[in-house]
Amino acid sequence: MVITSYRAKEYLHRCLDSIRRNPPEVPVTVRVIDNASGDGLADMVTTDFSEVDFTANHQNRGFAAATNAGIQAGETEFVLALNPDTRLNPGALDRLIKVMDEHPEVGICGPVLIRPNGQLDHAASRHFPTPLSSLGHFINLSRIPGAPKALSDYTAATDHSGPVDAVNGAFMLIRRRALEDVGLFDEGFWMYMEDLDLCYRMRQAGWLTWFESSVSSEHVKGGSTGPYRSLRLNYAFHYGMYRFYRKHYAAEHSPFVNAAVYAGITVKLTVSSIRSVAGRLALRTGLKKP
Repeated sequence: MVITSYRAKEYLHRCLDSIRRNPPEVPVTVRVIDNASGDGLADMVTTDFSEVDFTANHQNRGFAAATNAGIQAGETEFVLALNPDTRLNPGALDRLIKVMDEHPEVGICGPVLIRPNGQLDHAASRHFPTPLSSLGHFINLSRIPGAPKALSDYTAATDHSGPVDAVNGAFMLIRRRALEDVGLFDEGFWMYMEDLDLCYRMRQAGWLTWFESSVSSEHVKGGSTGPYRSLRLNYAFHYGMYRFYRKHYAAEHSPFVNAAVYAGITVKLTVSSIRSVAGRLALRTGLKKP
């Protein structure tokens, strides 16, 4: 079990406590990789959770690189990549392992993700994005009843179990043999989209990604980053979009289409950055509540 954390001490404490209170039937090693948080997280882990294998990076290496280091430190048949702002529910990991034992063709398995307010995190199960479905998602057309499928086909159904294009990296059980086949997380994605990229490479190599609707986990979503991304995270998010498209789709489209997609990503980065700066400023000045 690998948890990569950055300045998420309180969330990580809740996550580790949930693991301690709901231990799976199979023996597990919990590895926490701290990306140079500098917020007392190291002392908290070593004092309150001495059973945890803890590594402190001297710099923020990003999610993919830190998680890869945790994966490479173990030899277990399955690896659970877990975000610090999640909680492990009773029997959740055992059920996912059973699914993967029953379906040896499955390389990745993920559960339903529920936000603290009880709402479903629709990103728990996703289709691979297209330029049109991404557009529909980011301008909020994807959830409007009757919206054209091309614009609304970003999220996948979450009311039944079975193969899907992708699950969320916040809670992702991965078969080590599949990782040995396709490779670890692509460290070119500093943060964001590395989970989607891994699912895509799994599909290309013949492995299935499975969504299990009988299992759920709480996911704060943005618990580590806050309600508004920093400029660095905003850039990382949109660079991830660009890298994923360039890596997997660009060769199939004309230079005109590619240029239009890259321009759209740039515009979205600009708008998102302005909104984030304004939102963070409003929080600091007390004009808006967190």
